[in-house]
Amino acid sequence: MLRKVFVRWCSGGRSACLVLSLLTPLLGIADSSIYRTVDADGNVIFTDAPPANPDSQSERVDVRRTNTAPPPPTALRPAEAATPEPTDPSKASWTVRITAPANETTIPMGPGNFSVSAAVTPALGAGQRLQLLMDGGPHGDPRQDGAWQLTNVFRGEHKLAVSVVDKSGKALATSEPVTVYVMRPVRIRAPAPGG
Repeated sequence: MLRKVFVRWCSGGRSACLVLSLLTPLLGIADSSIYRTVDADGNVIFTDAPPANPDSQSERVDVRRTNTAPPPPTALRPAEAATPEPTDPSKASWTVRITAPANETTIPMGPGNFSVSAAVTPALGAGQRLQLLMDGGPHGDPRQDGAWQLTNVFRGEHKLAVSVVDKSGKALATSEPVTVYVMRPVRIRAPAPGG
C-alpha cells in the first residue's frame, strides 16, 4: 500500500518524491509500540513486538516525547588583537620561554638524549633567530623554529635558556632558565686483582 502511494507521489514531481522519501522512515518510528512483559523468572522485558503468548502478562507502554534542550549559545571569541610589528626589531619587547622540558625535569637513564622547544612573542623578524644556551654558553647554531634535539648530554644538572639574537649574535631577550637533571648509566669496574 505504502509503495503504491510512494510511486504515485514520485510520478508527480521530484520535490514530492524527495519529501516523501525523507519522511517515510519516520512513519515507522511514529507508529512503533513498546510492550513491557514479565517472564516466568520475573525479569522485565521491553520489546517492540507484541508477545506471542496471549496468556503472558504484557502491557503497552506509552512512550512520551524525548526530552530535548537547545544547545547553549556559543560565545564568539573576540578577534585577537594583532600585535603590530615594531619598527625597530632591536627595540621589541620579546617574551621568550622554554615550553619543554619543564623546570626540574629528570631525563631518565639512557644515552642523554632529549628535546628542547621554545616559544617567542612577537614573531621573529628578518635576521633574528633563537639561540639555545646550556650552562651559560651557546649550544648549536641559532635557529628560526625554536626546536632542538640534544644528544649525548653528560649526566648531572644542566641549566637551559633560550635567547633571541640578531644577525651579529647579540642577545635581544633571554628566557628564564630551566634546570634539567640527566641520568646516565655508570659502569662499575671490578677492582684490580690483588688490590
